[in-house]
Amino acid sequence: MLGNIENQKIPKSNSSCTPFPTLLTQSTSRKKFTTLLSIAYSRIPKCLFPQVLNNPHFPSFSRFSRVHFLSPNARGFSYGDTVPLTISSVACRWVTRSQVQSEMTVAEKIKIGVCVMEKKVKCDSEVFSAPMGQIFDRLQAFGEFEVIHFGDKVILEEPIESWPICDCLVAFYSSGYPLEKAEAYAALRKPFLVNELEPQHLLHDRRKVYERLEMFGIPVPRYALVIREVPYQQLDYFTEEEDFVEVHGMRFWKPFVEKPVDADNHSIMIYYPSSAGGGMKELFRKVGNRSSEFHPDVRRVRREGSYIYEEFMPTGGTDVKVYTVGPEYAHAEARKSPVVDGVVMRNPDGKEVRYPVLLTPVEKEMAREVSMAFRQAVCGFDLLRSEGRSYVCDVNGWSFVKNSYKYYDDATCVLRKMLLDAKAPHLSSVIPPTLPWKVNELVPHSELLTRQGSGINGTFGQSEELRCVIAVIRHGDRTPKQKVKLKVTEERLLNLMLKYNGGRPRTETKLKSAVQLQDLLDATRMLVPRIRPDRESDSEAEDVEHAEKLRQVKAVLEEGGYFSGIYRKVQLKPLKWVKVTKSNGEVEERPVEALMILKYGGVLTHAGRKQAEELGRYFRNKMYPGEGTGLLRLHSTYRHDLKIYSSDEGRVQMSAAAFAKGLLDLEGQLTPILVSLVSKDSSMLDGLENASIEMDEAKARLNEIITSSAKAVDSNGSPEFPWMVDGAGLPPNASELLPELVRLTKKVTEQVRLLAKDEDEKLTENSLHDEIPPYDQAKALGKTNIDIDRIAAGLPCGSEGFLLMYARWKKLETDLYNERKERFDITQIPDVYDSCKYDLLHNAHLNLEGLDELFKVAQLLADGVIPNEYGINPKQKLKIGSKVARRLLGKLLIDVRNTREEAIGVAELKNNQEHHHSLSVIVENEDEEAKSKHFHKNDELRRSNTLSDISIDQDDDDDKETKYRLDPKYANVKTPERHVRTRLYFTSESHIHSLVNVLRYCNLDESLQGEESLVCHNSLERLCKIKELDYMSYIVLRMFENTEVALEDPRRYRIEMTFSRGADLSPLQKKDSEATWLHQEHTLPIMGPERLQKVGSYLTLETMEKMIRPFAMPAEDFPPATPAGFSGYFTKSVLERLVNLWPFHKQPSSNGK
Repeated sequence: MLGNIENQKIPKSNSSCTPFPTLLTQSTSRKKFTTLLSIAYSRIPKCLFPQVLNNPHFPSFSRFSRVHFLSPNARGFSYGDTVPLTISSVACRWVTRSQVQSEMTVAEKIKIGVCVMEKKVKCDSEVFSAPMGQIFDRLQAFGEFEVIHFGDKVILEEPIESWPICDCLVAFYSSGYPLEKAEAYAALRKPFLVNELEPQHLLHDRRKVYERLEMFGIPVPRYALVIREVPYQQLDYFTEEEDFVEVHGMRFWKPFVEKPVDADNHSIMIYYPSSAGGGMKELFRKVGNRSSEFHPDVRRVRREGSYIYEEFMPTGGTDVKVYTVGPEYAHAEARKSPVVDGVVMRNPDGKEVRYPVLLTPVEKEMAREVSMAFRQAVCGFDLLRSEGRSYVCDVNGWSFVKNSYKYYDDATCVLRKMLLDAKAPHLSSVIPPTLPWKVNELVPHSELLTRQGSGINGTFGQSEELRCVIAVIRHGDRTPKQKVKLKVTEERLLNLMLKYNGGRPRTETKLKSAVQLQDLLDATRMLVPRIRPDRESDSEAEDVEHAEKLRQVKAVLEEGGYFSGIYRKVQLKPLKWVKVTKSNGEVEERPVEALMILKYGGVLTHAGRKQAEELGRYFRNKMYPGEGTGLLRLHSTYRHDLKIYSSDEGRVQMSAAAFAKGLLDLEGQLTPILVSLVSKDSSMLDGLENASIEMDEAKARLNEIITSSAKAVDSNGSPEFPWMVDGAGLPPNASELLPELVRLTKKVTEQVRLLAKDEDEKLTENSLHDEIPPYDQAKALGKTNIDIDRIAAGLPCGSEGFLLMYARWKKLETDLYNERKERFDITQIPDVYDSCKYDLLHNAHLNLEGLDELFKVAQLLADGVIPNEYGINPKQKLKIGSKVARRLLGKLLIDVRNTREEAIGVAELKNNQEHHHSLSVIVENEDEEAKSKHFHKNDELRRSNTLSDISIDQDDDDDKETKYRLDPKYANVKTPERHVRTRLYFTSESHIHSLVNVLRYCNLDESLQGEESLVCHNSLERLCKIKELDYMSYIVLRMFENTEVALEDPRRYRIEMTFSRGADLSPLQKKDSEATWLHQEHTLPIMGPERLQKVGSYLTLETMEKMIRPFAMPAEDFPPATPAGFSGYFTKSVLERLVNLWPFHKQPSSNGK
């Protein structure tokens, strides 16, 4: 057949074609193939380049990738073009890459003009630097392009008629760039514009950018414009209150963002609410390792210019930058948001650390629309991912990715296709099997196939992978919680109540904001007597008590510099009313008496913050597998799916923020971290209302046992189970300890009274408006060290003065024992213990006599009282615990279920795929796709580059939690298959007790009779002996997956439960070097975790779900969480992407072992 082909007569006319018979086979040798293609023909018109016949044998000749077809009078095919099997008057010969490039003369090459300021491309006389240099070098390696850089002198000084002539123009604005001059050049020479010039004017005005985005239907944050003609111009449509601004009737609550309208002004402000501590964070272009700075004292917005105000979008502490190259290619990278702590993460080379992530289909379409809306092929823009949706918040224009060679390859191929289509459509833009700059690289065959997992070691073996970490954590060390109640009849205070409740005389008012509390302070100052009344007059006893309480209110309100509702709140409840006739004859109702309740204290101390940060660091280093910085690596590459929840209490929120700071190695103050990373969920982590009746019953029974010297009742009848006793843990002589507790409390209170008297006398000497320099708690948020100056001056630690310290102890003395009724109130025992512990830790320098002894007595009683307030026996503990923690338990089950379903879905998809693909099949599929799309520009662009697919995943509807996915093609990460879900729940003591009680006593429920406890016998004994769950106590559930066990086997998923009782009190009871250090630092160490299961035991996920489900809120009772229009495609698409990331390449054995 070869002879027939060689001898056949080939017509020289271009009017006909002779088909090439299907004579080539897999066995055709290189020599024979070369001989065949040596047949030369003299002429061919350009319009027939190239012609491709669908030949089933063609893919097998991919090894002959250096075969090219050249015409004597044409530029010829590009390197790597497909071999045409239908030939018409074409000269065919074997050539090398250099020979192909040499065929194109300098005159024939496409000239790319780079009309850009030198500072933007960083070039010298010969070489561009990265990243533009990387891409232009690659373009020139194809042999089809010549790059001409204009230079600043030409751009700025020479007329456009003298500028170099080019076929394609790269031009974009930067400071000092003559954009109008470049537009005139483009109009004169008419080159192909990679980025069009006229739309670049829009990019300098944030108003026009947002208008353009909205015109094309691209989502942007909710925003409003404030335009001033002159600085500080008063605008009737703009108002500012303490926690919001209102523009044209649109209200923006803090936190909100303030951006200058001028896009070249990068000073962007974020204002935080008073409930989170207030303050402002300024974002700016990176200066060294800083990209933002927090200003705790700045609370008012700027007025010297025009600004955009927009809603702050919580993004989990991450920013996403998207880079387009044409409308069909997008690459996205994530970095730590400057909003969090302002510290720029850099690699050893000094470059900012960024990691590629996967975009959703919706986000890909947004990238396409942005590129088309601004007619910028190469374009960067900022993407915000918040609450399951994505928004564009800034468009930057020309931007390239830094330090990603895969991106440079992709971008070069897309640009090449774009330029060839525009200026040389007769040339083929098919990508060669080996890119020109990689022709000498050896690529292992295995790397061309889909990469499998690398079999990361789990915690307990080669086959185990950590999948989920769930922790429920108590807040850190705090000041004692306080409450002041007094009845008020003063008109100033009653008018204040009416001012903030809308003038409704029977409606309660809550005062929390700084403005409200300042009004209350001003009124109180006018009412507090300048001179103390005579204390010896019995007839004035009530007036004296009222005046003392007003002084206490005044002292509390003055205690913080700038108010924050995260620390204090006041309730005013009307009690009595009268009807008053107004001047116009109308009758109205007015309050004449109200109950004022001031709640304060309970503030996270410097020690509490330090404890939380240290525990966060401990979790980072110990709870996750991997070397040293394993968690940081996971988190920064979006393989760590983190969500932090907190109750509504300020100390809990700040503990969560401090923990996150230690966990993620952040810097700076807590307010920005809190707003960026912590979600409040008071319904899940606050309140005891659901179990109030049962808890009252337990306290009544507890009071009976203590005060009547009744012996504890053994519910189980066996000393082997001491935790089954009613009132377990109470000291046998509890009734004898109560009078001693009262005596010692009075002794300490009297000493504090004398200290407060001296301070009070100094205060009364001051004028009405003179005050002690306030202790600024907002600034204290940034401190983890004690105030040495206050300690050295003999003042109480923190913000508490002697007056408030005395009020605290006097209230305890009064409430603990009613002398008139001769009755003890055992509910005050925990408060006495709390105050003792606080003063021993923070105020030991005051040397209060008897405080040590009081602490020992209070601890004995509190160890019995506190655990039994949550149930007097195991069954009651279980009942109360299940009511208090019902919602939290339901959420924990949702967490592990979602983790399991995600893993199962990936595994099933993996098992359904073929595990081996030949390279030829891959090439065939790619080429077949190329053939079908060859003459369609947009479709070709989609095929001719490897899209940096970027994706955001979401949990099921039960669990609205945005998470981000790493794109392993670009990440240079050794273990892309490792992906860990972390859920952190910060709460108070009540929820910790309740959760522990459910875990250890769940088997006592009637529906679970015969089942063993989730907690082993030895751990039950230890928990019985551990009376107090102190600050930073926590429970951790870790879920592991055994990838060598069959999917249907219950042992596929294992749960490990650990527990820590929190702060270690032993240093308080010692007199050694550790105690000395404690007195210097005021900080108790945190106890390490203990296992709740036997070593070697195996608690399956299935068993844990069965044991907890009866006490948990069903998933269907949780409110719908997924935003409308943002669900549906996630589960399937994300699982498909994860197939090749998860280590399911290990085939489970048939026997399930």
